[in-house]
Amino acid sequence: MWFVFALLSAVFAALTSILAKVGIEGVNSNLATAIRTVVVVIMAWGMVFLTHGQSGISEISRKSWVFLILSGLATGGSWLCYYKALQIGEASKVVPIDKLSVVITLVLAFVFLHEDFTVKSLLGCVLIGTGTLVMVV
Repeated sequence: MWFVFALLSAVFAALTSILAKVGIEGVNSNLATAIRTVVVVIMAWGMVFLTHGQSGISEISRKSWVFLILSGLATGGSWLCYYKALQIGEASKVVPIDKLSVVITLVLAFVFLHEDFTVKSLLGCVLIGTGTLVMVV
């Protein structure tokens, strides 16, 4: 089931890029990011209440709070930079560079989470990096 959700995530991410590129025309990129964020917040809390997940909020540990907040700050930074890049660049070039996050994530997972970094992972990183270069140049 994780594969289906991951694939849907990729489809929605692709739609996000195209819809944002069209919607951001003539709009301040920070304002556009704020509007997008409000929509995401409403959707996320809607899902929490729809699935009755709100009761779990009191069970969240201090460590989880800290890392979820840091993750939110990283997401905000990513979105602000992404929207600015989309506003001034071509989506066909901005998106592949943004997807270098896959390579960066693999490296960070190896360094900080001690996840395996196999020959297959290395090959994938090289191919993604090379593919990004080919698409951008």
